[in-house]
Amino acid sequence: MRFGVDEAGKGPVLGSMFAAAVRADPVTLPDGVGDSKDIKPERRERLAEEIRESADAVGVAEVPVERIDADETDMNTLTVDAQATALSTVARDNLSGTVDAGDTDATRFGRRVADAVDADVTVTAEHGADETDTVVGAASIIAKVARDAHVAELAVEYGDVGSGYPSDPTTRAFLADYVDRHGELPACARRSWSTCDDVLAAASQSTLGDF
Repeated sequence: MRFGVDEAGKGPVLGSMFAAAVRADPVTLPDGVGDSKDIKPERRERLAEEIRESADAVGVAEVPVERIDADETDMNTLTVDAQATALSTVARDNLSGTVDAGDTDATRFGRRVADAVDADVTVTAEHGADETDTVVGAASIIAKVARDAHVAELAVEYGDVGSGYPSDPTTRAFLADYVDRHGELPACARRSWSTCDDVLAAASQSTLGDF
């Protein structure tokens, strides 16, 4: 029995980040498990259901926009906290596993995650572990499906918000239109992101142009 941990939604300008932990015997996990970014959404959802059925335990942690925008923290620390929180829900003493490193220094990242978990676990951190470790790949799928569901909820509230990533033209258009209509950013926006600064600056220039 091993654990795997990964996160989804670290880079978007909209919405929460999610982390997931899976405790499982790798041979019990469904075929096709791997990096969630390489799997189509419909297939991800089916695999997530199969993972939950076959795994010994699954845990998910959410980091909301308010925490992401807080002055006293940073994304590396939040990623450690999210992974450790998810892992804590499935951890038990003398369990070992792998987490997808969310820092340039994988060893440091793994140590920080291990130190934040109450159970006595052995953590190995690797970059790209969702592509090479089946259990981390399973966690990647669970986290991505949780993030997808979150974005779908935002779309119900706000209309089409796109993927939430700064590179998505639909997301940028949504932000620009929202600021144009309301004079402020939506509550789901990560206000500390430079994309939001750009949208607000563009809106301000547009307003000045009216005079």
